[in-house]
Amino acid sequence: MAISKVVYGNQTLIDLTSDSVTANTMLKDVTAHGKDGEPITGTCTFDSDTTDADATASEILATKTAYVNKVKVTGTMPNRGAVTGTISNKNTPYTIQSGYHDGSGTVDIDSNSKTNLVAGNIRDGVQILGVTGTYEGEAVPTQSKTATPYTTQQTVLPDSGYNLSQVVVQAIAYVETDNPQGGKTVTIGTVAPA
Repeated sequence: MAISKVVYGNQTLIDLTSDSVTANTMLKDVTAHGKDGEPITGTCTFDSDTTDADATASEILATKTAYVNKVKVTGTMPNRGAVTGTISNKNTPYTIQSGYHDGSGTVDIDSNSKTNLVAGNIRDGVQILGVTGTYEGEAVPTQSKTATPYTTQQTVLPDSGYNLSQVVVQAIAYVETDNPQGGKTVTIGTVAPA
């Protein structure tokens, strides 16, 4: 039998008999003596005031629990882990889903676009995603032409598959012919053939 009260002469040195401590009112694993003097170990797991907590189920990871304002809440936030994705169109952004992400996921350019993203496919001096272009265009054969001036307008175009580098315009035709009646006829220029 434990001692719950100690009296020395007229003086009470220790008196546990009116104490109200019980195992369920003491924090778990804390020890004390009850009103009968016997040792007791606390079992209460309430050790914090949650009345000012404001988390919601959607902010707590799915299947995990927490106490919010003295109420046990089970989380509904999806655990997405390592999310990965690809971008294949410049006008279609990658959509990040709501939920928990562990930080190890990546979003990358799709493999076809990455294969084509080389300096030789980008105009010289233009930079796209860290790749500086070197493409200067394809060599197109050039062509020079000779044109005869006419009294009517004409358009000189290159033949198919050529770039026109120069056009040589002949001198305006000047022809003198004898008239059967005498004198001369002067013809300047000619009319383009129809």
